[in-house]
Amino acid sequence: MTLREQTQEHERRTLSPLACLSAQSRGRQRQETECGIRTCFQRDTDRIVYSKAFRRLKHKTQVFLQPEGDHYRTRMTHTLEVSRIARTIARALGLNEDLTEAIALGHDLGHTPFGHAGERALDQVTPGGFAHYRQSLRVVDRLEKNGDGLNLTWEVRNGILCHTKGEDAATLEGQVVRLADHIAYINHDIEDALRGSVIFPTDLPLDCSQVLGFDHKTRINTLVTDAIQASQGQERIVQSPQVGDAMLRLKAFMFENVYTNPMAKGEEGRAEGMIQQLFRFYRDNPDRLPEDFQDILLREGPERAACDYIAGMTDPFAIAEYTRLFIPAGWAVK
Repeated sequence: MTLREQTQEHERRTLSPLACLSAQSRGRQRQETECGIRTCFQRDTDRIVYSKAFRRLKHKTQVFLQPEGDHYRTRMTHTLEVSRIARTIARALGLNEDLTEAIALGHDLGHTPFGHAGERALDQVTPGGFAHYRQSLRVVDRLEKNGDGLNLTWEVRNGILCHTKGEDAATLEGQVVRLADHIAYINHDIEDALRGSVIFPTDLPLDCSQVLGFDHKTRINTLVTDAIQASQGQERIVQSPQVGDAMLRLKAFMFENVYTNPMAKGEEGRAEGMIQQLFRFYRDNPDRLPEDFQDILLREGPERAACDYIAGMTDPFAIAEYTRLFIPAGWAVK
């Protein structure tokens, strides 16, 4: 028996009947020889962590554009926090931690530079629209490994696609990541907004704090504990009515006071304009796209190639490209 088979047997003996077992995966788009050591979901986690798209997350905006300080979240640190929260919930419910981790680490691979401002900008100019969750799936299916993709399992791909909108993921592990994503971003965005003096502790809705807690640690603990207790033995990942309602009201507060606050988002209009001007340039000058995108250009057209190239940029690279293409050399800040 290989180490992988031993792990699969351990899953069968110890995980919940509701868990997704690696031995029962629906498989990959292209058949591969199994690894003798890792399960298919462990292998997917490694492929995601070693991908170029994952490394670029460290220089992509979470909420605050170019914040002054080293402690604000980036898309990378957001992803890691989602992974930790999701694994805690999955472990407590007897679900497959390896599948949960792979989905969590891959869920934002398709996010644009400048956070949701970049996403909005590409959505307005890309034929058929743009959504980061669809782009995340495209990254792992089509863009990574010089166009070969990562060839991930069906379950991981489904969890990535369904992590934010539309139907629930097909697995409980995918549903865990969806909830963990919300728990993570609402709470770390509160912490970052407080750090940036966009909001103050007394601004937070008192009725929400009375349910969830008055500090970051307590809110996370309340939300995670509640999800575990409410979801025990259930065929869906759920929250208790009281805690779920408090989280929704806190989310609404953040949208009104942070996500649309000119103090936090004042530069987003410029970022959107930058992204759209880059898109139009590469759409109209496809010969200026890097060689890696020439196959996409030939098969899917200049709009798709321009979108894929720009969506993969980090914040600093997008700024550098914009400066190189549109700012006279003598004007650029050095």
